Amino acid sequence: MRASLLSPRALRITAASLPVAASLVMASAGAYAQVPGADPGPKRAVSIVPLVSVTETLTDNVRLSPVGEKAELITEISPGIRITLDGARLKGYFDYALNGIFYARNSSPSQTQNALNTFGTLEAVDNWAFVDFSSSISQQAVSAFGTPSVDNTSVNANRTEVSNYRISPYLRGRLGATARYEARYSRAATSSDAAALSDVTTSDGVFKISGDSAFRNLGWLADASRQRIDFNTGRATEADRLNLGLSYAITPQLQVSANAGREANNYTSFDKKSYATGGFGVSWSPSPTTTLAASRDRRSFGNTHSVSFEHRTPRTAWKYTDSKGLSTTPTQTGIASLAISDLLYSQYLAVEKNPVSRAQFDAILPLFGINPNARFNFGFLTSALSLQRRQDLSFALLGVRDTITFVATRSETSRLDTVVTGIFDDLTTSSLVRQRGLSVNYAHRLTPNYSLGVLASQQKTSGDSSLQDTTLRLVNVSVSGKVGKRAAASVAVRHVVSSSRTVPYVENAITCILNMQF
Repeated sequence: MRASLLSPRALRITAASLPVAASLVMASAGAYAQVPGADPGPKRAVSIVPLVSVTETLTDNVRLSPVGEKAELITEISPGIRITLDGARLKGYFDYALNGIFYARNSSPSQTQNALNTFGTLEAVDNWAFVDFSSSISQQAVSAFGTPSVDNTSVNANRTEVSNYRISPYLRGRLGATARYEARYSRAATSSDAAALSDVTTSDGVFKISGDSAFRNLGWLADASRQRIDFNTGRATEADRLNLGLSYAITPQLQVSANAGREANNYTSFDKKSYATGGFGVSWSPSPTTTLAASRDRRSFGNTHSVSFEHRTPRTAWKYTDSKGLSTTPTQTGIASLAISDLLYSQYLAVEKNPVSRAQFDAILPLFGINPNARFNFGFLTSALSLQRRQDLSFALLGVRDTITFVATRSETSRLDTVVTGIFDDLTTSSLVRQRGLSVNYAHRLTPNYSLGVLASQQKTSGDSSLQDTTLRLVNVSVSGKVGKRAAASVAVRHVVSSSRTVPYVENAITCILNMQF
């Protein structure tokens, strides 16, 4: 077992190449090490870290009620295990905790919640056969128009446990000296404890072949795919696609591409219909720290697009994305926390592209006053195919002792499959679900071992009716840091105001957390 969460040797970052955000990782590694400055020894292929977390929350409105608020003391005990695999053939990360929740005043029966985050890659045959896998279990919002909450321990019928699993075996190799191929099969499943809503299973098969042409800087691509999406309370949809594309490198930094093909699907009809498809794209990387990519495609249901921009300086990080496309399961995601983590890690990513280290990096963010659980409760469970437009803008200002992050996000979701009948979700009661979010996080290192974090966020949800409009505002102040060689603690105070015409509420809470690893 490894006592430290991260080690300087595992991170392999040199002082000469350190941006400020990467120095946070180095600082955390030293903070967790048993002997500062000691050689951590040979890199271990398997790391197993048992851990336990104890959380005490005192809230003045456990039921998130507009009237008759009830105070409650909630105890959450979360034993878990974190396993890191970094072998020659198998690389992966497994992080699981079983959360036992107990209410001192019996506001709710005691309950258990699962929390899982795992992913990995197996190289079954040298440089040819691979298997990717991932899974997650988390608490998510059932309805975008239901009561929003910022804590999984609140008594809220609008939350449910959602599980996601994906496995994807594939073959990758070369055909002669100039062509490459990849054949991949993927199967993904999403299920929830919300009986009224649909579980979904997606199967994808794709074969790609690409290579260079006789003309300098010109490349080509051909791919064929088949997809089936099964909603257990809705209907199954299928799509077959054939696509041919060309790319041309105008300069080493600037590349353009175009594609054309055919698609047959039953997304918006009972039977499959055939459509012509096509699109174009551009990619520009004027420097190692700046990238811009954009693409637009014509699909059977309209135009889709994807735009991404990233820029880094020694003290700042910027990221913008804009996408519109098919969505099978627009379930809730931690948009705010992921954006903050992405920004800080982007400085470190230029040095080491290792998903295992990325997961470990996320785990130590609370030591620096950055709350990884501060999320927009965006998304909702659906029972049919949807069309989603989403835009995210994030910015980080990185100092020696201070970090400021800003996240703005918006999404618009509408029903794509209008043929399906007999289902009920948010898109049954509203033709369009709009969600907006804004988050500002300030983190300050008080001492080498303690940090102050201040988070302010706002999220808005709206539908066709004004009765569906909700605004949730949160202010959270926390102090966190080490309390021993293998323990960290935090104390946080939060104020939450939910404004809506149906179930508005105000909540204040104090939370104390003790995390221990063995």
